[in-house]
Amino acid sequence: MKGNLVITIGRQCGSQGRIIGQTLAKAMGVKCYDKELLSEAAKNSGLCEELFETHDEKPTNSFLYSLVMDTYSMGYNSSAYLDMPINHKIFLAQFDTIKKLADEESCVIVGRCADYALAEYPNTVTVFITANEADKLAYLQKVNNVTEAKAKDIMVKTDKKRASYYNYYASKRWGEAKGYDLCINSSAVGIEGAVKVIQEFAKLKMEKNKA
Repeated sequence: MKGNLVITIGRQCGSQGRIIGQTLAKAMGVKCYDKELLSEAAKNSGLCEELFETHDEKPTNSFLYSLVMDTYSMGYNSSAYLDMPINHKIFLAQFDTIKKLADEESCVIVGRCADYALAEYPNTVTVFITANEADKLAYLQKVNNVTEAKAKDIMVKTDKKRASYYNYYASKRWGEAKGYDLCINSSAVGIEGAVKVIQEFAKLKMEKNKA
């Protein structure tokens, strides 16, 4: 990984975590990987990109964690991998791509258990973005052009999906403060404020790592 700095961003639906990630990446002069990660994973794995879009951050009740991670350690040419259901292969491809990106460049990665995938990388800053419910609903109403009731439905279902996916694959709980370096309420500081807080925190963490 050398001196690469990777900032991972988990986010509640409507908290503008993705926008914060994009703004942060621009300020840092690096790439932000959100949906772009799917393209990278497809390219690296040889699997069809549409499959990644279909399975993006969606949990699977049939997922056997130990089987998949054992297969991950054995490599993609093992018979266990070849026989593995497609959703397991999708997860492994993303997991592998996140590590590959961290080894190659400084970047910002939004969602997809990136903080868990990079748990052993010292130059990773893990962030979770929240916001006040009223602000999240107002944002979702605006960007989706829907009623408040529909916005709340989108918010609840999206957060439930993200939590289920994260809790299933990771060894931590989605959105639980102790699982992240930094938790920020974007309602309190705004997008630009959140970016400044993350940058300052990252600077302090990197200085401590060098000490």
